[in-house]
Amino acid sequence: MKILGLNAFHGDSSAALLRDGQLVVALEEERLNRIKHWAGLPVGAAKACLEGAQPDYIAISRNPKAHLKDKLVRAALRPHRWLNLSSRAVNSVRIAQVGELLAAEGIVSQQTRPVHFVEHHRAHLASAFFASPFEEAAVISIDGFGDFSSVMWGVGKANQIEVRGSVSFPHSLGIFYTAFTQFLGFPKYGDEYKMMGLSAYGEPRFAEQVRRVVRTEGDQCRLNLDYFTHHSKGVEMTWYGGAPVLGAVFSHRMAEEFGDPRTPRSEIRQQDMDLAASVQLVLEENYFALLNFVQKQTGEAAVCLAGGVALNCVANGMIFERTNFRDVYVQPAAHDAGTSIGAALYVQHQELKVPRCFQMRHVYYGPEYSDSEISRDLEAAGCKYHKLAEEDLIGSTVEAIAQGKIVGWFQGRMEFGPRALGNRSILADPRRKDMKEILNSRIKYREPFRPFCPSILAERVGEYFETDYPSPFMVVAYKIKPKQREKIPAVTHGDGTGRLQTVEREVNPRYWKLIHKFEEVTGVPVLLNTSFNENEPIVQTPAQAIDCFLRTRMDVLSIGGFILDKEENMHLSENRAAFAELQRG
Repeated sequence: MKILGLNAFHGDSSAALLRDGQLVVALEEERLNRIKHWAGLPVGAAKACLEGAQPDYIAISRNPKAHLKDKLVRAALRPHRWLNLSSRAVNSVRIAQVGELLAAEGIVSQQTRPVHFVEHHRAHLASAFFASPFEEAAVISIDGFGDFSSVMWGVGKANQIEVRGSVSFPHSLGIFYTAFTQFLGFPKYGDEYKMMGLSAYGEPRFAEQVRRVVRTEGDQCRLNLDYFTHHSKGVEMTWYGGAPVLGAVFSHRMAEEFGDPRTPRSEIRQQDMDLAASVQLVLEENYFALLNFVQKQTGEAAVCLAGGVALNCVANGMIFERTNFRDVYVQPAAHDAGTSIGAALYVQHQELKVPRCFQMRHVYYGPEYSDSEISRDLEAAGCKYHKLAEEDLIGSTVEAIAQGKIVGWFQGRMEFGPRALGNRSILADPRRKDMKEILNSRIKYREPFRPFCPSILAERVGEYFETDYPSPFMVVAYKIKPKQREKIPAVTHGDGTGRLQTVEREVNPRYWKLIHKFEEVTGVPVLLNTSFNENEPIVQTPAQAIDCFLRTRMDVLSIGGFILDKEENMHLSENRAAFAELQRG
């Protein structure tokens, strides 16, 4: 049985395929068309999942009929918003026609079974619980909005989820966080992680003022709507055929309370850091109020989380300290891309009643390339390279990293979701205090307050972090032990935390061997890991990896069974870098 799951006509469009209960492929459309957070019908991703086969079922993580009565009532009461609402209606029509659109693209036949429309937050819940190792758990989804809701929670048992509560439009913890993200000069879709990173460098001296903006009572998050526009004027949204655009959601009241909004790319002031710290603190207060309410209502010891707010790794790192939950599973693609997996899992278990047999222990569900395919692209680029056995490849790569070189690491199947987890990664030495600045000046060009992350051998976590609990997906930040921070300064954030990836030998053997070898050489079982890209989606193909290596100041590329040194390819690198600079200009 094959179930094709889709997140379509929404940010981070994606496709996923379940075959006989197992997730076999998952892919975001942005990796194919190279447009970050691309919104539309994920034609390329769906084709890559199916490879010409026909699915038995199609599931999409939207349901235009969900809360339809509430939507119609709100529309009738606000005729001045009909222009905005009409664009939403067009979006709903596209969703309703997704089966026909897939057939028109030649992806499915006209005889394919009808599309199953799964409410957005139910898809989030399914993506978390049905992929988790737990037989029973509390399940919570928290984001901006999807199908007129911003929060949904319940209890998962075996192959069923019982929904027990939700929060409806216009109230939303996600919108609260997005509004301040925009106010602080980060206007792009998906920029919330920037404010989270900035918060580590401030003091929450505006917390009392920020508390006037949002509160949580029971399971109901409530916004002070005076600070927002999404409920009254509506918000510009672009969800079709390109990078998603979300207009400003904060009102003039925000400026009256907190001063003028920061201009994008302008200097970051201490007051900006302090406001970010205040917003992060208030988010955590509301987040844990909700989690504690759900824990008391359900009595569960384990919790599964999804939705964009569940990617707040700083808050996630405090769950054991601030709640009575003792086990946690955060869907690695907790953002909307993960709802393609969730929609398929929901149909499989909730609707078809198929018993569970799958656990999502890794994110390596994208394309993989053979050494012959890689060597073809290396030859096409005119590169000088060396073919090595695995042990020698690992040894040479570790030697380069230990010497302070920056290494591109391209191995196995591409990751699904927002994090590079050791297959499409840029790696560096975490012991160097200046490595963060080196990476930013030579490749990443990121804001200096944004952290780089540690990949650590799973069996060594307790030696370096105050919390000894698996974090395989880089969606949790734990406090680094004070005595260890001086050993790994490049991955220690301003608040003493690290957004870690715990690497298990049986899950990613080659990456585990690399880190283990680095420990043998340096005594430190940690590598600095960041995504293999430069102001673009994470590289997918060997050709993209080679291009990124050549046009940036990366030192070494370990790709499949091959290794390249920049010094041996300098003439190619200079040409690529000059062309890239011309394109940017």
